Amino acid sequence: MVKFLDLLKINLAHEAEIQEALNQVLLNGWYIRGKFHDEFEQKFAEYCGTSRCVGVANGLDALILIFKGFKELGLLKDGDEVIVQANTYIASIISITASGLVPVFVEPDEETYNLSVENVKKAITSKTKAILAVHLYGQLTPMKELKELAEEKGLLLVEDCAQSHGAMDERGLKAGNLSDAAAFSFYPGKNMGALGDAGAVTTSNESLADMVKTMGNYGSQKKYFNEVQGVNSRLDEIQAAVLLVKLKYIDQENAVRRRIAKRYLTEIKNPHLILPTSQPDSLDHVFHVFVIRTKNRKELIEFTDAQGIQTLIHYPIPFHKQGAYQEYSSLQLPITERIHEEILSIPISPVMEEAEVDEVISVLNEYQPG
Repeated sequence: MVKFLDLLKINLAHEAEIQEALNQVLLNGWYIRGKFHDEFEQKFAEYCGTSRCVGVANGLDALILIFKGFKELGLLKDGDEVIVQANTYIASIISITASGLVPVFVEPDEETYNLSVENVKKAITSKTKAILAVHLYGQLTPMKELKELAEEKGLLLVEDCAQSHGAMDERGLKAGNLSDAAAFSFYPGKNMGALGDAGAVTTSNESLADMVKTMGNYGSQKKYFNEVQGVNSRLDEIQAAVLLVKLKYIDQENAVRRRIAKRYLTEIKNPHLILPTSQPDSLDHVFHVFVIRTKNRKELIEFTDAQGIQTLIHYPIPFHKQGAYQEYSSLQLPITERIHEEILSIPISPVMEEAEVDEVISVLNEYQPG
């Protein structure tokens, strides 16, 4: 069986260092916003190229705190519109609505699955105040063009980097440093995963960073003095210690993902499958998942399962078909719906053996629709 993702094997690759880090947390006797937390914030900001990083409890909180932080700073207000791609994971959308803002959905670029700059331009109205760019599946959105558009129109630009740790554009700028503020998730299955939930905000906007840090600590900078209405969303000291270990290896592990992706892109030659359009050696894609498409997905899943290849669907149901957002059920989003009906993620991870990659390629090349 070729597992879709072997989390145990991924973490055991760093077993000795992780165990030592956890032991240090225990012996330090300080478990919230301690030494490891502060060191991770500093090092991850340096890694991304921003002046600040604020650790939070998870990726969704990171996005919500960005939007609510901008509201506290007077740059957004209730009812403002935020443009976002319709095919994203529902957390991106929840962050907008939970912040009292209004999502405006645009169809993605059908080849990259990310925001289409032209579709964003068409969706801008007098109520538009921000753009949320999701680097879906690990590939960067065209941020240079979006940044120019945002500056021209006086809009905030926010990145959802939950799947793009370490992705780099042609200028050498990393995900997390391509906008006014960015949100990261360190959910265990991410390219840089913790041993539980964890997240971070990166930005070079000092006022926003201070506000996010305050809001994530009950709205308090000084104990028992609460400047704003906040929440409890802090990066756990244990997870910070684990992430400091993982940060040392993220570029190396992304390079392995790219090598596997290059093999998939060059060796899977089945005309019944649509492969990603990324260039094999591009650094703008870190292949959090490797997504293929087929009009016969159910049949393909049954075939790969029978051959011992695990696959997953990211994501099976578009947001406007979910009960949580019934008010959008009448939206006509044919590209988004087609993507959700056809996509299938195949195994890719930094601990895959070459023989496993061979097997995935062989099985997919053998597949013939019935």
